[in-house]
Amino acid sequence: MASAENLRRLALALPETYEDLHRRRPAFRVDKRIFAMLGVTGNESLFTSLGWDTVAVVKLHREDQLNLAAGFPDAIQPTETYGHHGWTYLRLEDLDEPTLATVIRLAWVNVAPKRLSKAS
Repeated sequence: MASAENLRRLALALPETYEDLHRRRPAFRVDKRIFAMLGVTGNESLFTSLGWDTVAVVKLHREDQLNLAAGFPDAIQPTETYGHHGWTYLRLEDLDEPTLATVIRLAWVNVAPKRLSKAS
């Protein structure tokens, strides 16, 4: 069972990642680009219908997004509005830490400059 603190630790361990706020929520960026956010709200009806409590969002390549959503349908869902752009909801309590680490790494690679993603 993963938590917001697991996500924060995993994200900040990636090269040149820093945390700031986006719409008053913790956001994780590399090269000024967001790859993960905590405390996502605004679609409570979806989260309630799914039974989700702790929600984060990450930006994935579309193929990664669809594969992960198929493999973890209770924990990973494309966003309704921007899913085709790779934005993906995570139900943290339904992910183990190794899976969360993989998802965070994929999101980071998706937005990181090539000089960083190739070097790490």
